[in-house]
Amino acid sequence: MRAMVVDAVRGRPEVHEVADPPCPVGGVVVRVLATGMCRSDWHAWAGHDEIAFPHVPGHELAGMVVEVGAGVVRWAVGDRVTVPFVCGCGRCEWCLSGNAQVCPDQQQPGFTHWGSFAEHVALHAADTNLIALPESIDFASAASLGCRFATAYRALVGRARVTGGEWVTVVGAGGVGLSTVMIARALGCRVVAVDRNAEALALAADLGADHVLLADGPDVPTAVADLTGGGSHVAVDAVGSEQTCSDAVLSLRRRGRHVQVGLLPAIDGHPRVPMDRVIGWELDLLGSHGMAAVDYPDMLDLVEQGLLRPEQLVQRTIGLDEAATLLPTFDRTTAVGITLIDPTR
Repeated sequence: MRAMVVDAVRGRPEVHEVADPPCPVGGVVVRVLATGMCRSDWHAWAGHDEIAFPHVPGHELAGMVVEVGAGVVRWAVGDRVTVPFVCGCGRCEWCLSGNAQVCPDQQQPGFTHWGSFAEHVALHAADTNLIALPESIDFASAASLGCRFATAYRALVGRARVTGGEWVTVVGAGGVGLSTVMIARALGCRVVAVDRNAEALALAADLGADHVLLADGPDVPTAVADLTGGGSHVAVDAVGSEQTCSDAVLSLRRRGRHVQVGLLPAIDGHPRVPMDRVIGWELDLLGSHGMAAVDYPDMLDLVEQGLLRPEQLVQRTIGLDEAATLLPTFDRTTAVGITLIDPTR
């Protein structure tokens, strides 16, 4: 199969022929028909995760089952599927309680094993992790759900437990942030979107953000407090830096809830968080790490009803060769929305 291969940390990605992945016991092989590129893929390329090289990145995907391993009972060749970026083992207490996203023995395509920037990808514990795609949802829309959209959904619904009428501040208007804007509006919340990219903020406004703030303009927490009458009920850091985390926390009203979605790699030491505010205002700090397959049906129902439209976030679709050129620069890209890869191009 053709795949994008990285031979070393920050090595130049190359697209060439490699062996098809073997089908795991209890797993499947999926023909990849769409896969997303996001900042997490760049983090892996940059050496911020423990990756065995040579490596094939890619963790957001949708496609069709082409091979089924021993022990799989729920899936057959030809099934249209997607999968969370965290694949649980299916056996531990966390998986059995419906929380595969924190499984201690989890597999992650594109991180723990070769991923979806390829024509085929192997996926583990299929009966626990695969999600059937309704015919009404195309592969491109499904691939955009796998990491950013599902993570945003769980951040708001499963972690912050937002209710209609609440103010939600979203710091970062990339794929996760724009997904958060769309979902928050669909749930009846009022939204402030913050970013340093004016084009991304324009898209956030198109998706329903009540207010947009340019991050390099006025003091973000003060501006949010003015717009929301004392601060937001919920804040989401969809970037993952000391500054964006701090801005999100300080944008909250008393007893607000902060959800950390953006990764905070300790490149220059562990980031500082304004814990004095957390304590004094009794703020909740919540982490969100993807969403388990068992939680997808409610989200997919909203997509089928047209209340959530992830396809609106897809701004471009490229082939593997163009993706190989883009990956090393993805932390600096100014492109808005979600970038999808079609491995068949």
